[in-house]
Amino acid sequence: MKRSLWKQLLEWKNSANRKPLIIKGARQVGKTWLMQSFGRAEYKNCIYINCDDEPRMNNLFAADYDISRILLGLQAISGIKPEPEDTLIVLDEIQEVPRGLAALKYFCEKAPQFHVMVAGSLLGIALHEGTSFPVGKVDMLTLYPLSFEEFLDAMGQQQLVQFIKDKEWGLIEVFSSKLEELLRQYYFVGGMPAVVQSFINDQDLKQVRYLQNTILEAYRNDISKHADKQQTGRIMMVFRSIPSQLAKENKKFIYGAMKPGARAKEFEVAIQWLIDCGLIYKVSKVTAGRLPLSFYEELASFKLYMLDCGLFAALAGAPSDMMLLGDNVFTEFKGAFTEQFVLQQLVTLQDIRLYYWTSDSDAELDFVAQYDDKVLPIEVKADVNVRAKSLKRFVSEYALHGIRYSMLSYKEQDWVTNFPLYSLPMSVSKRHFQHHSQY
Repeated sequence: MKRSLWKQLLEWKNSANRKPLIIKGARQVGKTWLMQSFGRAEYKNCIYINCDDEPRMNNLFAADYDISRILLGLQAISGIKPEPEDTLIVLDEIQEVPRGLAALKYFCEKAPQFHVMVAGSLLGIALHEGTSFPVGKVDMLTLYPLSFEEFLDAMGQQQLVQFIKDKEWGLIEVFSSKLEELLRQYYFVGGMPAVVQSFINDQDLKQVRYLQNTILEAYRNDISKHADKQQTGRIMMVFRSIPSQLAKENKKFIYGAMKPGARAKEFEVAIQWLIDCGLIYKVSKVTAGRLPLSFYEELASFKLYMLDCGLFAALAGAPSDMMLLGDNVFTEFKGAFTEQFVLQQLVTLQDIRLYYWTSDSDAELDFVAQYDDKVLPIEVKADVNVRAKSLKRFVSEYALHGIRYSMLSYKEQDWVTNFPLYSLPMSVSKRHFQHHSQY
């Protein structure tokens, strides 16, 4: 199963300014597989140690941060001698050894010739920040669930991916029915690697949903491990409410939708925990389309999305027949699945900041994205009904060019470009932002 992050790992390996690398990402997005596969494929040797399964790791870092001694210890545990440049040292579940996380600073300063890669629970790592977190001494990359592009590749549809990347819109139109079918499957299956692999191997929808629910249960257990009982209850209330919140006409997060009288003060910590775990994304409102968008951010108004559309479907209890047959998944649920899908593809792009916009009246724009000095207004439509009053108003007021994702085919107009939903994320790039950001 190919992962797009591989290219960035190669750039890290070959960088003259390489530092120890932390791969961030929610549990079960494939960090362990990626690190081990990269180590085996790109190095002569790979030392892999799971800090949760190896009790000696705590003792190894307990005494001091003598790198020579630590390297000998890693050799004793793994049976492999670390060689500069030729050995990848992988420390998984690094949050279980807090002093191991701090040791990355000394690998950076005293032994930069050794290639070190670590991963672990996002929440566990975040809890160490400010005390032992090696600020400025590490590189960081984020691994997400499989994007739709990666899903297509895993399904053996490399040719369709290439058509979209090459913007062969005539050929893409010929295969639109096939792409729509694959998009429905992705909405249901999502991008968690184990779930995707199970679907590819067996085509068993019940097993897909079972694995998704197992992952959700693992997340609940991870939260309970780190949070006290009161916070755990609040965290789960927020998490469970996301499908119903996104199914509303106004998708702004409403505290009172969880329980009568709920207030922001009660749930701010719970929301931050879910963000730290990598389980949700928070998209705040902006009141204008001018740079920098953060100047116009309203922190009290926001929408919450999940990390994966398949887990979103499982949490919502969406039946497989409604999602895979006909157009229900595109026309029902007030566009919740489609907006979740678009968000999930956009967050995989580097250096992209996402917001949404509403006017004082009833106009609302699903996403407003910023890349460097470019602003891109994005409208999401779940079907072929593409009336774009809000988008037209926004692009007119701020002299921008709009983007619409819908079930219509590609079409370029003077003020908006329509892309089919199934072209995400392949149809978005940095050059795309530069081309479409202004008239």
